[in-house]
Amino acid sequence: MIKNLVFDFGGVIVSLDRDASVSAFVQLGLTDAENILDKYHQTGIFLALEEGRLSEEEFRRQLSELCGRPLAYDEVEHAWLCFLSGLDLRQLDYLQQLRTDYRLFILSNTNPYIGDWACSSRFTPEGRSLDTYFDGLFFSYRMGMTKPDPRIFRQLIDQAGLNPEETLFVDDGAANIAAGKAAGLHTLLAENGCSWVPQLKKILGKE
Repeated sequence: MIKNLVFDFGGVIVSLDRDASVSAFVQLGLTDAENILDKYHQTGIFLALEEGRLSEEEFRRQLSELCGRPLAYDEVEHAWLCFLSGLDLRQLDYLQQLRTDYRLFILSNTNPYIGDWACSSRFTPEGRSLDTYFDGLFFSYRMGMTKPDPRIFRQLIDQAGLNPEETLFVDDGAANIAAGKAAGLHTLLAENGCSWVPQLKKILGKE
């Protein structure tokens, strides 16, 4: 019986537009953004930021060097937020309904720019932050590792007190889903930009 639901953030809770973010970073002066930014797993200083090995300030300093000019926080935040293309408020309403019967968590490869935005009143038009919809937020930059590293799933399970057999993991990345299965979780592969609600209702027997 499923008692816990774990959701990815980008590609599941919010839709992703990698091309828009690539364009925004190119406008900052990062000419090889196309080769650096990935939808599922970053590289270089972008990966170091998501794994918490670089602070926001140090990331921005190194990015400024790559772009050949000093960058303000707001400029870099804007480029990151261009990655996020849409938020389906109906899915958020459904999450609120689910909390009556389930514990809800986020497990996301993300960075301080997106994490701070999501945990602020800017997240929804009504001024609600992401953490009002979940029992816990597990962000890679806080955990020191990224999916699909098996350790991130073990840390989630231990810190949230989850029984894997009672937990469903929803993600839009095939490699992350495979890692979730290896950790003993039930899984649902979502598709970026598409509603996962009908599939989830079927799994939970709530059609």
